[in-house]
Amino acid sequence: MTSSPRRQRPAASALLFAEQRVFTLRFSATPRGARLARRLASQQMDAWGWAYGSPVHDTVELVVAELAANAVTHGRVPGRDAELRLSRNADGTRLRVEVSDVRGERLPVPAPDGGPLTEGGRGLALVAALAEEWGVAERPGGPGKTVWAVVATSPAAAPVPGRAPGPVGCPAPGPVLAPAPPVTLPSDAARA
Repeated sequence: MTSSPRRQRPAASALLFAEQRVFTLRFSATPRGARLARRLASQQMDAWGWAYGSPVHDTVELVVAELAANAVTHGRVPGRDAELRLSRNADGTRLRVEVSDVRGERLPVPAPDGGPLTEGGRGLALVAALAEEWGVAERPGGPGKTVWAVVATSPAAAPVPGRAPGPVGCPAPGPVLAPAPPVTLPSDAARA
């Protein structure tokens, strides 16, 4: 008995979310909720045509992870959710990531350079390095703040044809980021 190879077809959820131009998710202000936001953002990027493991996909996933972790660590109020919003511009050259929480009085501040052995404070430095621009705004329609970042995509990294992005009000396209220079740790300099 021979069997025919199974044809792979996209998951039903990917088909539902592929045509959306904006993806919004409320998540619990807990580490588990932040992890869920990262995973669902990853799935949405794949549904939009940026495959798992592609540079744009991984960049957006890391930015979401950092902003969601900050929201649940520094913006948590028991019983109140955080919110993730992903949007793409008309030509697919920019993606905007927004994470909102209810603690408007606790604005994000990049940590001063504490050296390579400091335990925290690198999240916003990663966001600044990976995003074309980032900032903080008052949360629309409620108390709190929204931390946002815009990730540039290159024309080669545009989504799969047939899934044309639509307008979402992102700022005008800008240059693609260059790779970050390598980091030299004090222990490396001593060996050289």
